[in-house]
Amino acid sequence: MRIGLIAPPWVPVPPPRYGGTEAVVDNLARGLSALGHQVVLFTLGDSACPVHKFSLYERAVEPMGSGAYEAAHVLAAYDALADVDIIHDHTLLGSLIGPANSFGAAPRVVTNHGPFNAEALRIFSATTARGVALVAISQAQAVSAGSVPVTAVIHHGIDLDAYRLGPGGGDYLLFVGRMSPDKGVARAVRIAHRAGYRIVIASKVREADERAYFAEAVRPLLRPSDEVLVEEPLAGRVELLRHAPALIDPIAWPEPFGLVMTEALACGTPVLGCPYGAAPEIVDDGVTGFLARSEDDLVAAAGRLGSIDRLRCRAAAAQRFSMQRMAGDHERLYARLLAARPAADRWRHRPPVGPKSPQLGYVEPTGRPQVRGSSSHEIAALAPVTGAAPQA
Repeated sequence: MRIGLIAPPWVPVPPPRYGGTEAVVDNLARGLSALGHQVVLFTLGDSACPVHKFSLYERAVEPMGSGAYEAAHVLAAYDALADVDIIHDHTLLGSLIGPANSFGAAPRVVTNHGPFNAEALRIFSATTARGVALVAISQAQAVSAGSVPVTAVIHHGIDLDAYRLGPGGGDYLLFVGRMSPDKGVARAVRIAHRAGYRIVIASKVREADERAYFAEAVRPLLRPSDEVLVEEPLAGRVELLRHAPALIDPIAWPEPFGLVMTEALACGTPVLGCPYGAAPEIVDDGVTGFLARSEDDLVAAAGRLGSIDRLRCRAAAAQRFSMQRMAGDHERLYARLLAARPAADRWRHRPPVGPKSPQLGYVEPTGRPQVRGSSSHEIAALAPVTGAAPQA
């Protein structure tokens, strides 16, 4: 299959530091490529994911969440991916403003990486009405979709080679996540201290509300021995996970997934968390960690961490949350959607793969955007959105 993936325009793929959606897209692209598919990724120009890539913007656009930038990005993406077999959109607006599914068009898939709040329900209700297949990332998230039809539930997967089994034994509990009350950072600090540990916080503290929450609710709780690492790169987070007795993740909201929990398990590190959202689908209570609602119960659970077998944590991650399993689940979904098309649609013309490559794009003096390609070979149909001929 020739599979087109669309990433958001906010963070490169893979993310150099913080970026859960972009990490998932990177793993999916590489996993599908390893299965023998030709993957074309529409992303930012400075993305390093090792597949065919095209882009409108060289670097991340700001402010994050701008509808105008996202709209321009996804419209260029759908033009660039007009002749792949299937398109999988990981943006919020793309599946709504892109072309509707119709005869001769590639089937389209969209994954909701966030909660099904009122705004998302409206968007994805309209999206699915246009014939776009909707993927949820957990059973809990799918249930919250209500009457919006979910085509498949596919858990995220990670590259297990990037996460080595660790010995634990550190004198700290580790928190990894955004600096947000929903993530329970202040609760994590209190639980760690009451359980006799110092806390190490690896967090994104970039937005104004994140900085305010840290200053008002978290910093006053910290002791001199605690550490706060701002947007620690993956290699550093992995080493922290490997030596942590546990990941402390006391979320206060129904999180749709929780990628950091799978990363912890891959390092053999149990999870101390709350049974909200997808957490019970990731953590087996009493086997790969402990789930409890109150701080008192989580403090008590921290005293039982010695009963958790780190090898079982690693095995759970390998069995249920690998990049290969995620790619295989998507491959089967794509095949099912392609098989459901009318026969005449399945045999529409495909141009050959050629030896040329489009130049990295730019905004021409006329102001018209041009798609940029960084692949070593060109799919002939993936021409710049201006219609200019690819240059040698």
